[in-house]
Order: sequence, then C-alpha cells, then structure tokens
Amino acid sequence: MKFLKTIFEFPPLVKILIVLLVLGTGWFTFRSIKTSSTQTARYQTAVVEKGTLTVVVNASGQVTSQNSAAVDTQASGVVTKVFVENGQKVISGDKIAELDLDLVGKQRSSQAQASYLASKNNLETAKINYYALQSDLLTNWKEFMDISQSSLYENSDKTPNTANRELPEFMTVNNDWLGAEAKYKQQENVVKQSQTALNSSWLSYQHTSSTIFAPISGTVTGLSLQKGLIITAQSNTSGTATSQKIASIKTDASPVIQVNLSQIDTPKVKVSNKATITFDAFPGKSFTGKVISIDTIGSVSSGVTTYPAVIILDTKVPDVLSNMTAIANIITQVKDNVLLVPVSAVQTQSGESLVRVIKNGQPQQVVVETGLSSGVQYEIVSGLKEGDTVVTGTSTTPSTRQTSGQTQSPFGGFGGGGFIRR
Repeated sequence: MKFLKTIFEFPPLVKILIVLLVLGTGWFTFRSIKTSSTQTARYQTAVVEKGTLTVVVNASGQVTSQNSAAVDTQASGVVTKVFVENGQKVISGDKIAELDLDLVGKQRSSQAQASYLASKNNLETAKINYYALQSDLLTNWKEFMDISQSSLYENSDKTPNTANRELPEFMTVNNDWLGAEAKYKQQENVVKQSQTALNSSWLSYQHTSSTIFAPISGTVTGLSLQKGLIITAQSNTSGTATSQKIASIKTDASPVIQVNLSQIDTPKVKVSNKATITFDAFPGKSFTGKVISIDTIGSVSSGVTTYPAVIILDTKVPDVLSNMTAIANIITQVKDNVLLVPVSAVQTQSGESLVRVIKNGQPQQVVVETGLSSGVQYEIVSGLKEGDTVVTGTSTTPSTRQTSGQTQSPFGGFGGGGFIRR
C-alpha cells in the first residue's frame, strides 16, 4: 500500500505515464493458449482372399494390312469407264476401270508388252529344248538298259556283273545316260524359270495396261475414280516407273495386329497365348484374339530392342481398319484358387517378403512366400490365410489439443485489464 501511495504523490504527467504502462502490461499479459499438434496414423487395409490370378504382358502396335491388297497401276491417261463401286464384291482378275492412255502410258504399255512377248518366246524355246533333252534321255536310257541286261554285264541270276561293268564300253553308255538325265532335269528348271519370268512380265504388262484389274477377291474400298478423271504417270528419282494406288480390296479374314514386345517380355509370350485388344477408335470396347507368331530376331531402334508379335482377332470386325492403333494385353499365365493380396501390401527387406497383418487392432509384420504377380496382385504361397487383414498403405490425420495457463500482472491479480484498486 505504501507503494501505491507513493505513486499517487507523483506529478500528474508521471501518473498518466504509469497508468498507460499498467494498461499496456494488462493488454499484452493474457491467458496463454498452448496448441500442440499430434499425428494419428490411419491404415489402409485389404482382406486376403482366394481368386484367379491372371498374368499379362502389355504391348502396343497397329493393325496391319494383311487382310487387304492395293489396286494399283502404272498406266496414265483419262478414265473412260469404271466397272465397280465401293462395297462391291469382286474376284481376282475382274475389271476395275479402263483408261484412254496418254503418250507416256502408251510408251510404258508397249515396252511392257514387248517384254511379255519376249518372255513368252523364251518359255517356248525352253520347252523345245526340254522336249529334245527328254528324247535324248529316253534314247540313252534304252541303250543303257539293253547293254546292262546283256549276258556280259548281268549274271544268270539277274544280278549285276560288277567286274565287267568296269569295262569302258559299259561305263560310256552308263555315263551317256546319266549325262542325258542331268541335262533333262536342268532344263526342267529352265522351263520353270521361264514360266516365272513370263508371269512377272504379264503382271507388269497388266500394270501398264489400259484396263485395271482386281489383284485378289474381296470387297472394293477406297475407290475414288470417276469417268473423265486424269491419272498422271508416276516415277521415282531415277526415272523408273512406279505404281500408284487407286483403291483397296479387303478380304473377309480377321484383322491382324502387330505389337512390339520388349526383350524382357518376349520370353514370357508364347504362340497361341490368348489376348484382349483395345483400340483408340473404339473406346470402351475390347476384342479377343491369340498370338500366331513371334519374330525372335527382333530389331534395334535408337538402342532399344523390340520383337514383333502378330495377334489375330477371334472374330471378323469390319470396322477395324488398317493402321489403327491397338493395345494388347497378352495372357501368359492363369492360376485359379490362390491367395491374393494387393502388390502394395508386400514389402521386400533383406531378400525377404514382408506383410503387415492387423492383429488386435495393431499391425504385426510377418514373413510370407510370394508366387506369381499380375502387377496388381501377388500370389501368397505361405505366411497368410484367407480372411487376414493386411496393411496396404498408411496415412496420417492431424489432431490438436489445447492447454491453458495464467500470467500474473506485476501488480497482483491475474493478467487481463490491468485494473488498479485504491
């Protein structure tokens, strides 16, 4: 109290300053709130269950054009007739269109025709020689048989007299027959070669002919020719005539997809493996197929090795077109009635596979033996049983709690308004 009396004896200005100081102290001295944060762990879990594990290899690729062929030509000129239309069925050799050839087209056609006629003459010459050699073969064979069956060169029991057959007379006749036979067989190959050359020259002639023919049987697609349109001559940089496509003919064969396998996945995939295929062009739809071939030679591009695999669809899908992008899931293994857990439940430590199992509300770590993996699930061979709850992940939830305390004013009482009582 003596201290308070002394204060009131101060001059007014000093008393005002003291009051302001007390009020400021009361404003900044308050009940403190202490907030502390804690982190509560929450576990994401899954139940161990029995099911079917499907192991797949993912690969992407494109639809190939193995169920269609191009209708092309090296002819040039004005279209005078169109014999077919899109969607029409044709057979190999049917007329597609006819042209009034221009000068370049006529020149190319004449050259192709001359080559065809020359090939035809070569084949006839090869056949003439073939027949002549066949006659020589038969003559020499008859002479050989006559001498070989004589008593000088054949024993009474019809076995060869090997000693006498070493004589020059017999060896000469024998060699003549063998030589005639060799020439005859060689000429057979010459005839086949001449026939192949004739076929090739005929196809070249057809490519330059004023009439365009269907190369295979099927359905016409992509035809844009109209009467009066001009087809110009095409050639490469060296001046050699090249073909140009005017339409396609599609068969009823199921579409074929070529996908590229990595060098890690290739050993896992086998011919006849089933596959599911999706296309960017058909969202929400999937198709089934099977692997029909794997190119184990592979190719390297930018240091990356890939191995092409061919998949054929199980059904005919007319809407699937050449060069469409496809994604294939190739099924390499299927196991039924196995214990399954998500891959996120399995951790590897020191070469062991570990899983946290919830027991009495708390996770306990156990060692397990894993089998196959689908990339989404693991097969559990031992260490768990059906119905166990395993931890697949952990998340934390922040929580807060408050504690309060009081700070005394230097003038007695508790912090607050800095009230002074006389």
